[in-house]
Amino acid sequence: MPSAPLPDTLVAVPVRNEAERIAACLRALDAQAGLAPGRLGLVLFLNNCTDGTPEIVAGLLPGMTIPVRVIERTYAGAHAGWARRAAMDAAAAWLDEAGVAGTLLTTDADSLVPPDWVAANLAALEAGADAVAGRVELIPEEAALLPPSLAARGRLEDTYDALITEMEARIDPDPHDPWPCHRTTIGASLAVRRTAYAQVGGMPEIPLGEDGAFVAALLAQGFRVRHDRAVMVWISARLTGRAAGGVADTIRSRCEEPDALCDARMEAVPRALHRYVWRARLRRLHGQGRLSRDLAWARRLGIPEAEALRIAALPRVGEIVAGVDRASPRLVYRPLMPRALPGQIRLARLVLPVLRLALRLRRATPSLPPVAAVPPATADA
Repeated sequence: MPSAPLPDTLVAVPVRNEAERIAACLRALDAQAGLAPGRLGLVLFLNNCTDGTPEIVAGLLPGMTIPVRVIERTYAGAHAGWARRAAMDAAAAWLDEAGVAGTLLTTDADSLVPPDWVAANLAALEAGADAVAGRVELIPEEAALLPPSLAARGRLEDTYDALITEMEARIDPDPHDPWPCHRTTIGASLAVRRTAYAQVGGMPEIPLGEDGAFVAALLAQGFRVRHDRAVMVWISARLTGRAAGGVADTIRSRCEEPDALCDARMEAVPRALHRYVWRARLRRLHGQGRLSRDLAWARRLGIPEAEALRIAALPRVGEIVAGVDRASPRLVYRPLMPRALPGQIRLARLVLPVLRLALRLRRATPSLPPVAAVPPATADA
């Protein structure tokens, strides 16, 4: 009898002490629709489990319709980045066995993927992306148990985030990530071509923020990352998680400190506009070969000449934009307080129609105004 074909699409899931949730996670992954038989496989990386998770997984495997490889490790220095990298590296090795480039996906053991999750990711990749970052929503039954003030703040943040994301996508457009898009980067929903994964050196092995660092590395090296609103995963709203500084810690801290600062990218409208215009201008100067010849941009951004020349010599425009963001004292992120969100939402809703119209009128001869014409963003703004 011929052996079953090896899958070309693999989901890598790091797992630690998820006895209460792993069954729901596996059932959701096993119920993926819209895929050819034999195409999907699963890698479970069980690390430092002490609550019976391995036994529960073993009991579930006979009922799974997709092939599953289970790896168990005990490591005193384990952290989120190490576990996700180990899971994805194991999935990459499985693809190598099959002799196909294939696709790697990752999610979390306490998350629930909808039936079209894998198919939606593959559709975005087939449309030209090298990687796909999905958005997330809290599991409704768990979110209902959180304080109402937290849900109200979440709605404000989601509204404002969508507004400034549209501003960014229109002022500094990425042809591979057009509006409508989002800016969520989270390990609960990532997909990447095997070749791109290898070329950026794999998932960064850092204790916190490995998902954001991974996507940043892809963008810096010129890979096409699609933040697709059609790709969504439900994540846990629990207050005690497995990774320090993760989603659970964020939710708990906002329950305890309702006035905690918003995420870094949620700046006041003037600062956000200032940042996006500068990014677009830097890309234009790079395209014209003027970044190292005329350092007026660096003087305006407060970047010393030697550092500006180093940044201008970087091989890719994504690395240049990221380097300027880090080096300029005038582009330091100043996130909003939650109480400022309603006013900034009103301002953004006034600005966006004007921005849409202005860019539509200038589409025939696209060029941004000199940065000097943009009012400087101040701390008060």
